[in-house]
Amino acid sequence: MLDVLKFNKPEPPKKQAIGKGRIKIKDVSITFGQGPSAHRAVETTSIDIEAGEFVCILGPSGCGKSTLLNAIAGYTKPTTGKVTVDDIEVKGPGPDRGMVFQQYSLLPWKTVYENVAFGPKMSGATRTEAGSVANTFLGLVGLKKFGNRYPAELSGGMQQRVGIARALANYPSVLLMDEPFGALDAQTRLMMQESLLDIWRNFGTTVVFVTHDVDEAVFLADRVLIMSAAPGRIIEDVRVKLERPRTTDMASSPKYLEARQFCLDTIRSESRKAFAEQNK
Repeated sequence: MLDVLKFNKPEPPKKQAIGKGRIKIKDVSITFGQGPSAHRAVETTSIDIEAGEFVCILGPSGCGKSTLLNAIAGYTKPTTGKVTVDDIEVKGPGPDRGMVFQQYSLLPWKTVYENVAFGPKMSGATRTEAGSVANTFLGLVGLKKFGNRYPAELSGGMQQRVGIARALANYPSVLLMDEPFGALDAQTRLMMQESLLDIWRNFGTTVVFVTHDVDEAVFLADRVLIMSAAPGRIIEDVRVKLERPRTTDMASSPKYLEARQFCLDTIRSESRKAFAEQNK
């Protein structure tokens, strides 16, 4: 069944993230293991992401995109350098950073409403406060009437929308997304991209979005950061000059095609390097 998005246009959240969410990655490298078996996943790299920007990270398979995202999330500690959010060093996961994974990672024994209310409750909100937050964000993603359903009763696209609502329920200044639409069919994926842009405009949070899909990156992002073949580092910072709000008919515009072709050429070059290295 086609997963049609219907938005109720709820009141915007009271705690806007506007002005917060500036990310600084300074001289970060990440190595797993030690000695001869050590694997350098991310080469020394630096980048600044401004508050409220929508940034996509592209790169060949295995280049360290998710590893770099996990360093921002606080799940992975840099071997050298540091990551800061609003000038505070990231030393572990925190409520200022919401995470959405490719796998939906919802709690299957809890209802949709309970999944979204769980984070605020763990952060000290009362049952009433957590319920109000859950209803607000379920309305934001168009799923308020599905609050009593369980994850298994929802389509993949709907489950991912619950995941986005849950990630936003702690009012993070940064939303981190690791190929969140990769498991969806093409039509649902396109609708999810459009709905994410609606949510981003409403909420004002910084978004860092990892994807392997060039079209997705160009359609969504203010900037596309392209990583080299492993060990990964940022080699290109592409500013997408498409107007907002974005519409699907922009895919035929010269600005879109120019950015898309540049990204494709860069990724293709890096993928060839990775292939050659693997076959030495």
